Amino acid sequence: MEYSGPTDLYIDGTWTSSDDNATLETIDPATEDVYATVAQAGAVDVDAAVTAAVKAADRESEWRSIAPSDRGEALRAFADALEARKEEITLVESHDNGKTPFEADIEVTYAIDTIRYYAGWTDKIRGETIPVPNSNTDYTLREPLGATAHIAPWNYPFQLAGRSLAPALACGNSVVLKPSSTTPLSALYYGVAAEEAGLPDGVVNVLPGSGSVAGDALASHPDIKHVAFTGSTAVGKEVLRSAADTVSGVTLELGGKGPNIVFPDADFEAAAKGCQYGIFMNAGQMCWAGSRLLVHESIQDEFVDRIVDRAAAIELGSGIDDDGRMGPLIADWHRDDVQAYVDTARKAGATVVTGGTSPADKSRGFFFEPTVLTDVTPDMPIAREEVFGPVLVVLPFSDRTEAIEIANDSPYGLSAGVWTTDLNTAHTVVDQLDYGMVSVNEYPVTHPQTPFGGYKQSGSGREQGAQAIDEYTQIKNVNLNIS
Repeated sequence: MEYSGPTDLYIDGTWTSSDDNATLETIDPATEDVYATVAQAGAVDVDAAVTAAVKAADRESEWRSIAPSDRGEALRAFADALEARKEEITLVESHDNGKTPFEADIEVTYAIDTIRYYAGWTDKIRGETIPVPNSNTDYTLREPLGATAHIAPWNYPFQLAGRSLAPALACGNSVVLKPSSTTPLSALYYGVAAEEAGLPDGVVNVLPGSGSVAGDALASHPDIKHVAFTGSTAVGKEVLRSAADTVSGVTLELGGKGPNIVFPDADFEAAAKGCQYGIFMNAGQMCWAGSRLLVHESIQDEFVDRIVDRAAAIELGSGIDDDGRMGPLIADWHRDDVQAYVDTARKAGATVVTGGTSPADKSRGFFFEPTVLTDVTPDMPIAREEVFGPVLVVLPFSDRTEAIEIANDSPYGLSAGVWTTDLNTAHTVVDQLDYGMVSVNEYPVTHPQTPFGGYKQSGSGREQGAQAIDEYTQIKNVNLNIS
């Protein structure tokens, strides 16, 4: 498929080249061929987009002053415009990111559903009255912040951009979206949809560009009132430092090292299916990946055999020109990083039960085999650090206490899974896990209406759900003495 979609920056309702005419190339990870060339934003372009966004979110602007129900209708039209191009966006995402069309379709559908969910919030954002002394009347108002920045990652480019963009718009803010320079294409369709839905100029701006230039300029811009960043913990800390200079609000959704804890009484087939999905979906390139399998020692061999059988049966390929069920990693440098983790673990005594390298039958593409390692100790880097690939490490435990200790012994705390048919075990373990999201007998489970975020170095703030409304509004307290 030859790319024929948008390639320019979208600023203040206009498609334009970058100020210095810089461009960047995107690579199809399944073929290693150049797929598209797009404009690359610099600091001047960021400033222009922020200026447009500030104007669009001004108190007297159309977007800020529109009736809340009308803003909801505008967001529904925005979602409709995206849905009309759903097939096109799905294929673009597959070529730009490498995931199969099946996975890309799930991603695009989820993003559209999220926009529709927040379209329903526009006329439900409200304050409250507060009892105070002296017969005064005291109440609060929830107001939009203004211009907001959204720095999206490469693993779910369309979904994770839309996840923060939707609540920001619903609250009456304007947005400047910077997708990853590795996967900039699907985000440009938010500009297309904004134009087709008739959103006021400057409400949505999209700037492909590098993190070191456009990303830094956006995170540190004095007129940006909130920064939403999804990506690595290391870069998230830099975003936090940049935003501190302007005292901007920040939502960070960062790394993870999720445990799937399987007890002896679990439904083995359901647990094996859930654990497989939790690590091999999107080639393991997920912050919420269940990359640690904590399994009771009494069932370790039998359960690991089930996982290994499932891993070995996964067909690798793009899903476009073949029957692949798991796509490639995003780039050669990332494939090399994943290989280094596996090789280091092997040298330290871990056993590669299946996978462990690039497939011999793939001459092109950044593919890596579904991999399972046993004889792993909790102190190994592969058991503690985010590999971000299709690599599952097995860690046996003897009892519930040890399982909780191993699960919590991590700098991350994003997502965890518990597999048991015993309600006492389920509730006890859920209560003691230091994770922002815990699923029982499923993995993972999230919806537009449920909060998404983690503990510890997995981030701060929450995406999705009613909680995201808090992220994109500020509270004004009003005290009236009318005596």
